[in-house]
Amino acid sequence: MKVISILNQKGGVGKTTLSINLAAALKSAGHSVLLVDADPQGSSMDWAAAREDEPLFSVVGCAKPTIHKTVADIGAGKDFVIIDGAPRVTDLARSCIMASDLVLIPVQPSPYDIWASQEIVDLIKEAGVFKPELQAAFVINRKIPNTAIGRDIKDALTEFDLPVLETTIGQRVIFAESAASGISVMEQDAKSQAAMEITMLAQDILNLLESEK
Repeated sequence: MKVISILNQKGGVGKTTLSINLAAALKSAGHSVLLVDADPQGSSMDWAAAREDEPLFSVVGCAKPTIHKTVADIGAGKDFVIIDGAPRVTDLARSCIMASDLVLIPVQPSPYDIWASQEIVDLIKEAGVFKPELQAAFVINRKIPNTAIGRDIKDALTEFDLPVLETTIGQRVIFAESAASGISVMEQDAKSQAAMEITMLAQDILNLLESEK
């Protein structure tokens, strides 16, 4: 079992959207997946409740700073556990990080997001003292095509000494449209640019985890 947390202490960076669609992409690739909603706001749980079809994967709520102690039990038998983390709750973030094999940090192409990343990077480095095998990487989310800030963000993130995943996720209406119906972008339109980007992101993540074996 591999545990992937999607975390950033800044709100509004698209953690839930990435968590849901990454879980869907891994499920589509043949893996068994559990999505853990660790945000007291419960957006992933709301997404699951909005779904009319059979669940694509299980979604459970666990917004408690004890996830690192319980994840092995709640995720037993799954290939992947995806944790949709909470913003601005440091004890929860620490627990999610300690539960994880990989922490993904979604960042929008904005100076404010880049500046705000320092807090989660510090928490990851703090956890790395106790968990040296922990991996972390940035994922650029809600990128607007053909903008200077979209092109420059990778350079700006190099100061944090963490890898930036090659695949970027664009700002697309389909993410909101699919979420309202409790489905993934792959289910709404498997040939959409959004679905292709999420699929490529999932492959980037699998490659990163494989590289550490």
